[in-house]
Amino acid sequence: MEPIPPMLAKLARELPRGDYLYEPKWDGFRCLVFSTGNEVDLRSRHGRPLARYFPELVEAIRALPHAPLALDGEVVVVAGETFDFTALLARIHPAGSRVERLRAETPASFVAFDALAVDDENLLDRPFSERRARLEEVLANAEPPLLLTPITDDAERAADWLDGFGGGVDGVVAKARDAPYEPGKRTLVKVKRERTADCVVAGFRFLAERPAISSLLLGLYDPTGRLEHVGITSSFSEAQRSRLHETLRPLVTPLEGHPWEHGFLVGGSPIGRLRGSAGRWTPDMVRDWLPVRPDLVCEVAYDQLDGGRFRHPARFVRWRPDREPDSCTTEQLAVDPVDAGSLLSS
Repeated sequence: MEPIPPMLAKLARELPRGDYLYEPKWDGFRCLVFSTGNEVDLRSRHGRPLARYFPELVEAIRALPHAPLALDGEVVVVAGETFDFTALLARIHPAGSRVERLRAETPASFVAFDALAVDDENLLDRPFSERRARLEEVLANAEPPLLLTPITDDAERAADWLDGFGGGVDGVVAKARDAPYEPGKRTLVKVKRERTADCVVAGFRFLAERPAISSLLLGLYDPTGRLEHVGITSSFSEAQRSRLHETLRPLVTPLEGHPWEHGFLVGGSPIGRLRGSAGRWTPDMVRDWLPVRPDLVCEVAYDQLDGGRFRHPARFVRWRPDREPDSCTTEQLAVDPVDAGSLLSS
């Protein structure tokens, strides 16, 4: 098979009930596998080639006794009971020597959750229940780094996965039992709980092209009383930008004496410079933000964390004038995650 786009999902906040099968949604890189036996092609969700970065997966797939073969799944880095998304990001490196070193230091796994073609059989029009059965046959004798995702028809078990946020489980995917594989269409249901946190606003950034507020810099106090930069909230309407400017302008303060006077995330963000990530700043760098007195608290909604920070821009919910800033601590982000490693091996 020539590479095709993956089937996509629409977001929901509650599990759909009915004739569904449920799988954990893994926190990794979506990846489609296309193998002729000798040649193995790995493609990202957007069609970018991935094979050169994960030679250990290419070798494992080439060893399977089925060809041609097309599978859908997720590339992850398993670190004990959890997944390491930061280590997974580091695997995308142009240097061949670095690729070889990292395959030994942080080996990747491929978690398969659908079969598109097996041997000479095209499965795209088959119901998902049949495709799952064929996938189980393909991976019956496979060993790591090739893994088969868990699946259940028990909505209560799926709810446990959903509530066990973190550790590598990023939600739940619900699949209609009789649904065909529809490349590029949003026919799956991706269920993710939206979580909230009350954060201190300690600064803001302007839009690049004009003096209007682009994002608010958010902080939470750690157990030592230090204000940690945990991310940003952005995507404001024009009316919101105007109100934010009116609210924050009187709070603009010199950097001297500010909690981030000597920088924030000085060790670097675990997710680097992904869009919306909490980026590193030290006084020797150009300052692209304005400090404000850490007097205001806002509630924000978020979906993913990396190292105690929001992976993506959080969504502004409301101001919290009833909360004292020093009551906003990193304890809000504590989770009791699903043991992703055990879940995969069960």
